[in-house]
Amino acid sequence: MPFALFSANTAADDTVSADAVVTHYADLAHANYADALNAAEVLNERIDELLANPTAETLEAAKNAWLQARIPYQQSEVFRFGNAVVDDWEGQLNAWPLDEGMIDYVEGDDYQHELGNEGATANIIANEQINVGGESLDVSEITPELLADLNEIGGSEANVASGYHAIEFLLWGQDLNGFEAGNGERPVSDYQTGDDCTHGHCDRRRSYLDAVSDLLVDDLEWMVAQWAPETEGNYRQELLAESDQEGLRRMLFGMGSLSLGELAGERLKVALEANSFEDEHDCFSDNTHNSHYYNGQGIENIYTGTYQRLDGSVVEGPSLEDLLAQEDSELADTLRQQLDATMARLDAIKQAAEAESSPMAFDMMIAPGNEQGSELINEAILTLVAQTGSIEQAAGELGVTSLQPDDAGHQF
Repeated sequence: MPFALFSANTAADDTVSADAVVTHYADLAHANYADALNAAEVLNERIDELLANPTAETLEAAKNAWLQARIPYQQSEVFRFGNAVVDDWEGQLNAWPLDEGMIDYVEGDDYQHELGNEGATANIIANEQINVGGESLDVSEITPELLADLNEIGGSEANVASGYHAIEFLLWGQDLNGFEAGNGERPVSDYQTGDDCTHGHCDRRRSYLDAVSDLLVDDLEWMVAQWAPETEGNYRQELLAESDQEGLRRMLFGMGSLSLGELAGERLKVALEANSFEDEHDCFSDNTHNSHYYNGQGIENIYTGTYQRLDGSVVEGPSLEDLLAQEDSELADTLRQQLDATMARLDAIKQAAEAESSPMAFDMMIAPGNEQGSELINEAILTLVAQTGSIEQAAGELGVTSLQPDDAGHQF
C-alpha cells in the first residue's frame, strides 16, 4: 500500500492500510443499520400496542420510540452519499418535506404544499380511490406494498407515502404553531374506534399506521443484509471488491456531501434564508435539532472509525483519521478539531431547543428577526463549510482525485 508512514494514532510499528479502513467502514455501516433496524422494531411494537389499546400513554410511548429510532438512522445518512445502493433506497425511508394531505386530513387554512401537486390533498385514509396525475388509483386495501408504490405518484417528490416522516405525521399530526412554541397535537382518539373515533376513518388510519411501520422494518432489514459480512452477492462484497482508492472516495464523498450540500445547505441554509418551517426536517415533532446533531455525529463516526451503539457498546477500528495522520498529521489534527467544532455548534442548537427555560425549537430559530436563532444556525453552517474544505484536502493527501462533494447548488 502507498500509505507507509507511521500514524500518530497507532503504535509506532503498526501502520494502517486503506484496505483495512474501507473494510471497517463496511463494519460501521452494518452496525449502524442494525441499530436502526432494532429501533424500528421497537417502534413497530409500540405502534402495535397503541393500536391494540389507544390511550394517551400508548401514543406517548410510540412517539418516544420514534424519537429513539431517529438517533441511529440519522447517523447512517453519511452512507447515503457515495453509495448508490443507499441513495436509491433512502427516499422510501426519509423523504421530506412531504405533502401530508396525501396521507390524512389537514387544516386547510394553514396547510402549505407543493404548488400544482394534485396529490397534496388526495387523503388516502379518507378515500378508497384517489386521482393523481390523471390516473385513478385503487387504495382500498392499505398494505406495505401499496404504500411503497404510492411514493412520488404523479411525479412529485412531495408525495411521500412511507418512511419516518409519514409515521411522524401519523403520530403527531400537523404542527400548526408556525414560528411559535409547540409541535403537532394529534389526539389519540384518531386511533379509537366506534363513537370515540375523531376526524373519521379511524379504521383506515389504523391500517395505514400499521402498514407504514411494517414497511419501515422491512426496508431496514434489506439494508442490514446489504452490509452483512459473509453474505454472498450483497453490496458489501461489491464495495470491498473495488479498489481501495474507490472505497476511500466513497467515504470522503459521503462525509463531504452530507456536510456541505445536505446539512449546511438543504437542512440549515434553505430553512433559515426562506424562514420556512416547511423546510424543517422533523417538522411535526420538532425533533429537527436532534436530526441535525446526529447527522453531524455520523460524519465524525466515519472519520474516527467509531460508532457508539444503542446498547452503549462501541464499534471501533482502523480509521480515516489514522490513515491521514500517516500522510499529514497536522491536517489530520485540523480536521478532527473542525469536526469537534461542528459538533459543538450542533450541540448548541440542541441545547437551545431542549432548554428547561424558554426552549427554542428549530422552527422558532428560523423565524424572521430571531437574531439568536440565526446566529446559532449560521455558526453551524460555517463550521460545516470549514470541515468540508479539509475533507477535500484530506482526499488529495490520500490520493483521491476529483472528490467534489455535492453542494446541492448552494453558494457558501
